[in-house]
Amino acid sequence: MNHSRRDLAMLLPALAAATAAAQEKSEKPLLPERTWSYEDLPVKVNGSNKTRAVFDAVTHTGYPVEVHITELGPGMAPHPPHRHPHEELVMVRRGVLDVTLSGKTTRIGPGSVVATKSNEMHGWKNPGPDSSEYFVIALGPKKA
Repeated sequence: MNHSRRDLAMLLPALAAATAAAQEKSEKPLLPERTWSYEDLPVKVNGSNKTRAVFDAVTHTGYPVEVHITELGPGMAPHPPHRHPHEELVMVRRGVLDVTLSGKTTRIGPGSVVATKSNEMHGWKNPGPDSSEYFVIALGPKKA
């Protein structure tokens, strides 16, 4: 079977993406079966913001997943609006967030869930007056 340069040109980007994803997977530990107690999670403080890293691993099927918990002080954002290859789920534990997805802002409260698509501009901010806390579940490779 003969393959053209066009066939090769179409195959190379897919192969590069698969190789990058495999390299990222191999650098992360396998997700263990265990529990994580909120009180035992190490806290990283940045001004009035606090972050608790839960895990950054791959599932038994090889899918990258990372979980962290962030507490934002009133008027604070974790970072400017941004985009990235992985998808995210955000679940509000307490307080409120002003969430901007592709230019549209919505205010959400406890129990609310946000889903961000791959490579879509998104961000959130705590409008205050109290702190807010939310869980982030990052799904998929962090590099394209």
